[in-house]
Amino acid sequence: MSEAGDNKKNISRHILPTSSNLLGLCFVILSFIRIANLGAEIILDELVATAIIFFLISSVLSYASMRSKKKAEFYEKIADLIFITGLFILTLFSVIIVFEVI
Repeated sequence: MSEAGDNKKNISRHILPTSSNLLGLCFVILSFIRIANLGAEIILDELVATAIIFFLISSVLSYASMRSKKKAEFYEKIADLIFITGLFILTLFSVIIVFEVI
């Protein structure tokens, strides 16, 4: 296998497990928000639910990238963008909690 072929699939192999782990983390965070009855839980719930959706889509597209032969690069690029967006949302959630913005 050529080095270019390895690099093409390499990102998806990192996105899939990381995105899946962050998906699980978001479910734990969502459960904690529900149990703790945080005051502004509506906004926090929506942020975490949005991150869950982004990480799920990223996982599916990353898997599709590894399985596809024709559109592998396209799926990988989209998975990467969605994964980064999910990280941004998770970071925004963290900043809101740490600085008690809400």
